[in-house]
Amino acid sequence: MIQFYCPDIESDPTLPESESQHCVKVLRMTEGDTLVAVDGHGRRYTCRLIDAHPKHALVEIESSEDHPLPWSNNIVVATAPTKSIDRMEWLVEKLTEVGFNRFIPLRCRFSERKDIKRERLEKIAVSAMKQSLKATLPQIDEMTPITSIIKSEEFAGWQKFIAYCDPSIPRRDITDAYLPGRDTIILIGPEGDFSPEEINAALAAGFIPVTLGDNRLRTETAALYSATAFHILDSAK
Repeated sequence: MIQFYCPDIESDPTLPESESQHCVKVLRMTEGDTLVAVDGHGRRYTCRLIDAHPKHALVEIESSEDHPLPWSNNIVVATAPTKSIDRMEWLVEKLTEVGFNRFIPLRCRFSERKDIKRERLEKIAVSAMKQSLKATLPQIDEMTPITSIIKSEEFAGWQKFIAYCDPSIPRRDITDAYLPGRDTIILIGPEGDFSPEEINAALAAGFIPVTLGDNRLRTETAALYSATAFHILDSAK
């Protein structure tokens, strides 16, 4: 099944230009054809194409249904972007396919990248949402200082983890520390790891120090591993 993304479909049933082009020019759909669209907010629509314009295709909603995510708790991955932005784009794509709710790019002391193009990451998330047949688009934040996340009251009551490589500061295995079904945020550091000051500040704020195993993982691998582990542990509860 091919899904189209139309975030304002109920108030404006016109496919965005990129979606219109794919519908009309690539798939060669014509007036009267049936298509499926999602709004990124958890709803899926069965529509009929009534104007096959290659830049602003117009559809008519025939039916709709809620299509919630298959997990109930929030999964937030906060990661320091790598020097190679391609690796972050790959991460957002795979996280969206595996399943998560929000991506927070972290600015840390040893970060090799100080900014990102959020719009680009959002486009990748849209594509991955459609490909994986979800109807909810994960939230992509702007670059955020790690201190803001550590001090934030937004995650009060959540399960909070920080994963790092420094063996001098004791850590728990994430598979033992994770409690299934709870709202969860995990901090993944840059290629140079978190600084001792960042780790200690997170621990003082209630973050649980965890290890992802004996192997040293790349930043993007660690982030994807974490989200995957959460889902596996949730399914085993």
